[in-house]
Amino acid sequence: MMIESLKYMPQSRQSSSALAEHFTDLAPALNARQAAIESARCLYCYDAPCSRICPSEIDVASFIRNIHEGNVNGAAAGILKQNILGGSCARVCPTEILCEDACVRNHDAEGQPVKIGLLQRYAVDHMTFSEHPFQRAPATGRRIAVVGAGPAGLSCAHRLAMLGNDVVIYEAREKSGGLNEYGIAKYKLTDDFAQKEVAFLLGIGGIEIRHGQTLGGNVQLKDLQAQYDAVFLGLGLGASRRLGLTGEDAPGLLAAVDYIAALRQADDLSQLPVPARVIVIGAGNTAIDMAVQIRRLGAEEVTLVYRRGFDAMSATGHEQHIAMENQVRMRTWAQPQQVLLDEAGRVRAMRFEKTALNNGRLAGTGETFEIAADAIFKAIGQSMDPDSIGDPLARTLQRDGDKIHVDAQFRTILPRIYAGGDCVAPGQDLTVQAVQHGKLAALAIHRDIQSNKEPHHG
Repeated sequence: MMIESLKYMPQSRQSSSALAEHFTDLAPALNARQAAIESARCLYCYDAPCSRICPSEIDVASFIRNIHEGNVNGAAAGILKQNILGGSCARVCPTEILCEDACVRNHDAEGQPVKIGLLQRYAVDHMTFSEHPFQRAPATGRRIAVVGAGPAGLSCAHRLAMLGNDVVIYEAREKSGGLNEYGIAKYKLTDDFAQKEVAFLLGIGGIEIRHGQTLGGNVQLKDLQAQYDAVFLGLGLGASRRLGLTGEDAPGLLAAVDYIAALRQADDLSQLPVPARVIVIGAGNTAIDMAVQIRRLGAEEVTLVYRRGFDAMSATGHEQHIAMENQVRMRTWAQPQQVLLDEAGRVRAMRFEKTALNNGRLAGTGETFEIAADAIFKAIGQSMDPDSIGDPLARTLQRDGDKIHVDAQFRTILPRIYAGGDCVAPGQDLTVQAVQHGKLAALAIHRDIQSNKEPHHG
């Protein structure tokens, strides 16, 4: 992994136990009394705006009423029926710009929305089903391949299995979960929650996961197309975009997602290399996650740099506030110009050019400045992994930019090949939307294959 380019740096000076304290839940869970009080604040609106704005169509008012009435299992079932990854989405979904922003309580005299995310987490965390809450429909005799065990692929597989189909998931990495396992800040998904959620999802039956299976490597799309009734591509966006600067491959400059993945998989955080002075380039949640986590690991100076202003950042105001609370310095209106290296060819600083809007377009001003750094982490967005699109058949997919184009039923231009999640256009980089894509694609796949009298697989 690219984190090897930091191996010459010192490890944290804090103990393992001290570091672990820095990565407990960002937002403490509600206890039973708190959940009862908070659920009582809900007005149970008719045609509730919180439900209308939810990307996965959860009936928010209904599950909160169930909590208020003491029916936690009913609340959880209502959530999971629409979003099988409702536990992780309760933790990572930007509720502050979705359901909680739409909450009527947010606009009344109180000015405080109902804590919908925490109530959703409470319901899923405290459900006590004796068996899986969803049962499989009678077997259809159909088999579907899913490529990618991230939120979109897992959601698609679960819904297909519920409908009576058999599913095989092909996953490149050692663990399932995708972004939830490898890409979310450690303090947002704690206690190995991603794996617990996968295990619960698989309880429906009819789903097999094969790890170490890479599309374009040991898995070919043409073979899957021949062997299965349908194929769903939930590839995600696995490659980090490049800055396009000389020295971008120098020791000390790497993708933020690579370090975050290493951090999430580390058994002992004190063994991670921790640079003293850090620059993070980007404006999204990944940039914030990177900056906050490296600061909590012990970096002395962390500066996040973005080429536009705060209001243009894709990270929400809530995320920006988390960065500021963790003493992350934020510099706006500046774009990378040059990576500066020391005598050994390692990162020592970066030169930036100040920017401004010129007739509505971003432009450099010609004025530059430098920030000293022992490491630079780029968080400027993800793109399709070239290895995936290296698959001969996958290369024929129509793409908008570097994303797969699909129709309203998540069909690609190839027969019986579907796609969803971050890898498709249009799409947002939200876990909850990836889950919704997977669910809707599964319904479309099921309808299409049921209309064919004979199975396609051998």
